[in-house]
Amino acid sequence: MAFEAESDFSKQLTTRHKCSACYKQYNKKEHLVEHMKVSYHSVHQPRCGVCLKHCKSFESLREHVIGPLPKEDCSRVFSEQGCNLCLKVFDSPSSLSEHKRSCRLPAPSPIGTMKLPYSDPIVVSHNGGGSGAIAIDCEMVGGGDDGTLDLCALVCLIDEDENVIFHTYVRPQIPVTNYRYEITGLTEEHLRDAMPLKLVQEKILQILYNGESIVRARMQGGKARLLVGHALEHDLDCLRMTYPDNLLRDTAKYPPLMKTNLVCHSLKYLTQKYLGYNIQTSFHDPYVDSVSAMRLYKRMRAQDHPNDASEISTDAYKSQNFTSKFDSLRAKELEQMSPDELYEISRPNYKCWCLDSSQAIQP
Repeated sequence: MAFEAESDFSKQLTTRHKCSACYKQYNKKEHLVEHMKVSYHSVHQPRCGVCLKHCKSFESLREHVIGPLPKEDCSRVFSEQGCNLCLKVFDSPSSLSEHKRSCRLPAPSPIGTMKLPYSDPIVVSHNGGGSGAIAIDCEMVGGGDDGTLDLCALVCLIDEDENVIFHTYVRPQIPVTNYRYEITGLTEEHLRDAMPLKLVQEKILQILYNGESIVRARMQGGKARLLVGHALEHDLDCLRMTYPDNLLRDTAKYPPLMKTNLVCHSLKYLTQKYLGYNIQTSFHDPYVDSVSAMRLYKRMRAQDHPNDASEISTDAYKSQNFTSKFDSLRAKELEQMSPDELYEISRPNYKCWCLDSSQAIQP
């Protein structure tokens, strides 16, 4: 009996509780439960195509397969069959070679700083409505005594097919004290006949709301368009505009595209790493930047994740209000569940863009 008791005690010491998603191991089951509560593992997290380990972001996945200290087996397979851009693993080198031809995108041609009045049809166009996402980017000049106050001087909106919907110079409401020429390529001449900010706001909101009421857009979306961009709060601030949070798709704040410490990457870095071309090598072009943000959004939206959206109500989806199932169960109930069962009830703490399908955004 003493031997059996000693054996059971020894077994308890050596038993490890392994997370089904990231493979971390814990001595006590309650520690695994706590890990699952704060990890938000789900089918929407980036996963290694070799060992299927879940990662918090594509950056951590990149470190897992090609970083300074990669997982040896995964690194070996990935070096032969993995795509350095989308980080997918393919069945064979030939399949990988075929995939790379479509995964690495060509850089868009910049529009440049055209010296044209805002009313010229080359500068401003309109697509007459639609249902797809819109990408925006602004170039800012400086105001104030020290030139550090951001003022919108050029704005560009494109649709999902990379067609220009709206492109115009913007007349700042206060004097410009720094044109930031080395970045913007703008001079006083570009803004001499620029469109007044108030008119710019009206035209952009007309395009974005797409005939939908502001109240319905804030609650359900309706016909209002998704707005894509990088660090959107900066663009909206300099335009003196607001737009419903549930309709924003910001590549600077999307967790899978952030650093492992959840700090945002620059658009230049994301474009080079995930699309395969360089931007902002000289003057910043709002058309090029908005196209790059849209391409990143569409690449994330195209992620092929198992569909678990059936358990998420339409209202919760649009408000991004996801309730953890862990909160509805007692500690003892959770500790009696297997690692796989804990994973099954785990949900992400962000809305995956793969859910931006036509069905998901219908009113």
